[in-house]
Amino acid sequence: MNRRHCASAAITLVCALSVLITPVQAFATPAPPSPSDARSDSGSKAPEKSLEEVRKEIDALYRKAGAATDAYNLAEEKAEKQSGEIVKLARAIVVGQSKISELKSQAGAQAREQYRTGGLPPGAQFMLSDDPQLFLDGVSRVREGQQAAQGVLGELTRTQQDLETYTKDASTNWKKLEANRVKQAKAKKKINAQIAAAKKLESRLKKEERARLLKLEQAAEYKLQTAWLSSGALKDINRKASASGKKAVAFATAQIGKPYVWGAEGPKSYDCSGLTSQAWLSAGRPIPRTSQEQWRLLPHIAIKDMRPGDLIIYHGDASHVGMYIGDGAIVHAPRPGRNVTLAGAGSMQILGVVRPDK
Repeated sequence: MNRRHCASAAITLVCALSVLITPVQAFATPAPPSPSDARSDSGSKAPEKSLEEVRKEIDALYRKAGAATDAYNLAEEKAEKQSGEIVKLARAIVVGQSKISELKSQAGAQAREQYRTGGLPPGAQFMLSDDPQLFLDGVSRVREGQQAAQGVLGELTRTQQDLETYTKDASTNWKKLEANRVKQAKAKKKINAQIAAAKKLESRLKKEERARLLKLEQAAEYKLQTAWLSSGALKDINRKASASGKKAVAFATAQIGKPYVWGAEGPKSYDCSGLTSQAWLSAGRPIPRTSQEQWRLLPHIAIKDMRPGDLIIYHGDASHVGMYIGDGAIVHAPRPGRNVTLAGAGSMQILGVVRPDK
């Protein structure tokens, strides 16, 4: 049963890739809708914008939502890190306070002992003896007592200084945590607003117009992919995936069909960088959570040197990412309302390529 399932999945993947790289006739751009077609279900007046203009507007809104999602994910990642640091510091403060109590107790015991002996350390009394050996023993004991007292006081001072540093660091991390929570809230508000605006535009379209809108999206992607392939970009891209790259690709392609949800890292849904970061985590290579951080921190690779498993970063603001799987195709989580799917690697504006396992 597993073999038949794997074979079926492989055939499906090969067929999908064939569609992506085989030159076929592009979708013709539909003619502008007639006034009767353009009316909404509520019977309102025809929109002034063409369906293509609506498509571009929806695309721009989802692009902005994608950028805000990256900001949200980064703020969330930093907040989690700072929360962890605060917990560590809080534990260190508790240990430091306990140690200070212990050292103060030792110092107090030494002070009480000195008081009981009339202000003289225990060994000092032997220094008053006429016996030379007792005198020498007394000198040694006094020296040991002084060193012990200095050691306790020195350790007490160092522990108090450490405690002050821990407290200061905890306060700094708390402020950063609160700042990132504010950033998260703002980004979340922006994401929801952009997605709501895009959905509102789509909701005004009739069923047949939404179908045409999807064809327009596909036609726009096909046009970009065809131009990319025609440029000869794929000619020198023939490298094989690394062992870890194969694992990452296997994970990512296994998620095909699962819905895009902003901020999601699986296992039931993903956003674009949630998919790529989890894929590489499954391959034993933790990478940054967001597409912008992946672009900033991972090694850059020339497109001609690209191999399956590499990540293609899209748009000038690095707000989208997909995983290259070979034959000019990527697997990615496109946007809200869409599922994890295959697409042409050149179907969006390529910013560059990064390699997690270089």
